[in-house]
Amino acid sequence: MVGILVENKQKTDSFWKMIQKNNTLILFFILLCPFLMKGQSGPDFTILTDKAFQKLYQNPEDCIRYSQSLLISEKNIEHKIMLRKIISWAYAMQGNYVQAINTSNQKEEDGQEVKQSRFSKLFGDFNLADQYQNLGLYDQSRKIIADILTDQSLQNVSNVKVRMTLAKLYQLQAINDGVSGKYDYTLKNFDKSDRYLDYNNEENTITRQENMIFRSLSLMKNNRLYESKKQLDKVILEIESEGKYPFLTAFAYEAVSRYYFQKEEYTTAVLYLEKGFAKIEYMPYNDMKLIFYELLTKNYLALNDTEKYSYYNNLYTDLKSKLDSNKKEGIQYIVKLLEIYHKKNISYQKQSKLKQVQFIVGGILLLIIGTLVCFYYELRRGRDLKKQLIFFEKQKEIMVLAVHTKTSKTSHPKENRAQDKDIAKLSEEKEKEILEKLKEWENSRNYLSRNMSISILSAETGINPKYLSEVINSKKEKNFNGYINDLRISHVAYLLRTDPAYLNYKVSYLAEFAGFSSHGAFTNVFKSITGMSPNHYIQEIIKNKKS
Repeated sequence: MVGILVENKQKTDSFWKMIQKNNTLILFFILLCPFLMKGQSGPDFTILTDKAFQKLYQNPEDCIRYSQSLLISEKNIEHKIMLRKIISWAYAMQGNYVQAINTSNQKEEDGQEVKQSRFSKLFGDFNLADQYQNLGLYDQSRKIIADILTDQSLQNVSNVKVRMTLAKLYQLQAINDGVSGKYDYTLKNFDKSDRYLDYNNEENTITRQENMIFRSLSLMKNNRLYESKKQLDKVILEIESEGKYPFLTAFAYEAVSRYYFQKEEYTTAVLYLEKGFAKIEYMPYNDMKLIFYELLTKNYLALNDTEKYSYYNNLYTDLKSKLDSNKKEGIQYIVKLLEIYHKKNISYQKQSKLKQVQFIVGGILLLIIGTLVCFYYELRRGRDLKKQLIFFEKQKEIMVLAVHTKTSKTSHPKENRAQDKDIAKLSEEKEKEILEKLKEWENSRNYLSRNMSISILSAETGINPKYLSEVINSKKEKNFNGYINDLRISHVAYLLRTDPAYLNYKVSYLAEFAGFSSHGAFTNVFKSITGMSPNHYIQEIIKNKKS
């Protein structure tokens, strides 16, 4: 050990002697010092954002305060985008969807136009898909993600930020597929999400644990209960051993309660729900609380505990009304976000085209320079200067014309769109397209939402409200309200015929489930469509089953 120290001391002495003899090395060392000091001046941004992401699952209000404090001093545009997204997530967890949309889309205070990098473009697309999903617009979310993932160059990226965004995109798409009942695709997309979670930080760990819980829920819906429970036991053991994230713990217990509800072990399901709810009871996770209230309502209904059913049903109804109202307002804001999204896309495309034009112009300039060199070279050799100049000018005119032709192509789509708007009546093709979209939308069962309106249907299908109204009136032979009511009653009637559990529900619950404002309204519409009251209909089904 002493020998090593002596040897190191000798090496150090010789190093300093060499520096003293060489002034260049001293100068180099002086110039290098500021860069070395700068590299160690403060904590890495990835560490700070990782801490902000952790707070998201500990308490959303703390997360907002902490992230905003980082945002004040942050200058990097990409860092700002990521911090705003974390704040947006926190607001969404509170059920404040309007603030979530506004925050993630906040402009720079100096008002300067910011050039989009490839990452900020990708993250902006991800943000829009995420906001759509938060508002229950799953088809729109799915389409945006599908378009993003067609870019094959993203599949093998090494950039940590891009890989994390891809993991989130596959997670979102898996959830979208789960809502549509495509459980095989759901599991595949969760597996793809996990492949990108290869960076050793808490955000990756939390996202992986979320994927495990979502995966177990998908297995559960696919009646693979044993696999689902095995997955849940594994993730709960992991989450409880860490004991850091109340939201994740509550989410896991909520999933377990669904498993026991499906097995009709309602008492055990309630125990897990109460255990999970205790983790977030005094925290503003309103989006998660709504789920707990709904599940507690269903379980106590199954247990015939009228008092607790009524208590949790009131909590559920009140909170759902508030969140639905905010969500409805959020859908109006998402239209503005979509406009900005399209503007940013156009800006990004312009930047890309500008780079292409610069590349072309650079190539032309190189060609011109090469031509000039050749020209003067030929001039030295006694070629005819006048012929060369005429030839060169003609070539130059052709090149400039080619560039002008390429850059002028962008004006035609606007003319076509303007022409499209002049079409007064819907063509048969357009009517067919609208009917197909309506058929897809009907499969989503979004018509069960109490707040359903022609404007929400327009947002969910991407069809002009005027065209929607025209097609529904002419092809469905009823007005919008009649169309929605018909879908709702048909769906409830189908469930009553095929699922015995619904025969035990009260008519008031069926009315609320179907999106009606009151028991009376549901009964009147039900009778007008089926020719009998809901109670009469239920009794007829029970009689037929007995006979």
